[in-house]
Amino acid sequence: MHRVGFFVCRGYETLDLAGPLAAFNHVIAVAGQTPYDLHLISQPGGPMISNAGFPLETKSFARKKFDTVIFVGGDIEPMQTSENIAAAKRLSFASPRVASVCTAAFLLAETGLLDGRRATTHWEYAAQLQSRFPRMKVEGDSIYIADGHVWTSAGVASGIDLALAMIERDMGAKIASAIARQLVVPYRRPGGQSQFAAMSQMEPESDRIRIALNFAREHLSEALPLERLADAARLSPRQFGRVFRRETGETPAKAVERLRVEAARLRLQDGSEPIEQIALAVGFTDPERMRRAFIKLHGHPPQSIRRANRLSAGRRLAE
Repeated sequence: MHRVGFFVCRGYETLDLAGPLAAFNHVIAVAGQTPYDLHLISQPGGPMISNAGFPLETKSFARKKFDTVIFVGGDIEPMQTSENIAAAKRLSFASPRVASVCTAAFLLAETGLLDGRRATTHWEYAAQLQSRFPRMKVEGDSIYIADGHVWTSAGVASGIDLALAMIERDMGAKIASAIARQLVVPYRRPGGQSQFAAMSQMEPESDRIRIALNFAREHLSEALPLERLADAARLSPRQFGRVFRRETGETPAKAVERLRVEAARLRLQDGSEPIEQIALAVGFTDPERMRRAFIKLHGHPPQSIRRANRLSAGRRLAE
């Protein structure tokens, strides 16, 4: 049996655990059998309280070996005690496959296992993670990353994406895609975190406007006139424009522009892709239009982000 240990700390995020745990648990429903032996573990053992106040009974990690260890995210400060770091080091270096969900990347980074590796975490904490652990390469737009035997995933629900990818590697795409259908989640989510980061600043009340924003996020490279977004929301263009502005404080055109700028910003940070290619990939018709949008929203052109990123990388190499 393939032993999987889910390591939790005080203040863990419930969905960071429940998402990947559900994916692994559904293998038996899809395949009729499972190679996975699932365990909830912690440094001291006993009840662990989530950041929502719910207790979870765990076993101590001591004297146990696992084929896969998944560190569960949550409140960062409680997970970074010396005891938790020591436990994480012991588990990480003894396990053939190691992963973190969301902010648990901070705990995994404390072990040194992420030094020299690509990794990700929740977009909101990506810059903080890079600053605190400069020897790693944080890719803030990735849903999940597998760098050798070390896996990291982005915020909260992305733990499901990570678990499905692990299951696919272990058991094949047919099983993984069937589990995704059972969980009613995308098998492979398009795009990255950047669209979610921009969308978090817009909090519509109605499902129809959320559907339109999700549609825009998934079709950034295409033309997104008002009529197309209204059709996705099942509203007339006039009604859609009025409701959208009331619920988000922006026009649909400005919201789409913000999504495109955020998607481009993270692509500029994370690679050497030509600016002209990025502009087309996120839906700007030309680099000049993207440049104007960057200046309007951020006060500086896209080239300055790439220069700053290269300077930062040069300083890290010099160290």
